[in-house]
Amino acid sequence: MEGAEALETEIKQLIIDALKLEDIQSVDIDSEAPLFIEGLGLDSIDALELAMALQDRFGVQIQDDPDENREIFASVRSLADFVRTQGGEPWADQD
Repeated sequence: MEGAEALETEIKQLIIDALKLEDIQSVDIDSEAPLFIEGLGLDSIDALELAMALQDRFGVQIQDDPDENREIFASVRSLADFVRTQGGEPWADQD
């Protein structure tokens, strides 16, 4: 599995674990599907919990910028891109 796919899979599992989504598996989550409203149907409380989990796991800092955060949390793929661009270990140098 290439680095980008591995990171997306890890983020999918992080979403499941952090938000205690018991009836879903990582393969059920489309990397490009919206995380909020449609798609997984997450809400603002889920976003806070997910942001904390991402910070704990990858050491990235998510700022209090609603427009930027809307882009970051748009999908699993956008979260993975954010982790990579922020140098979140161990993914900083992988594609």
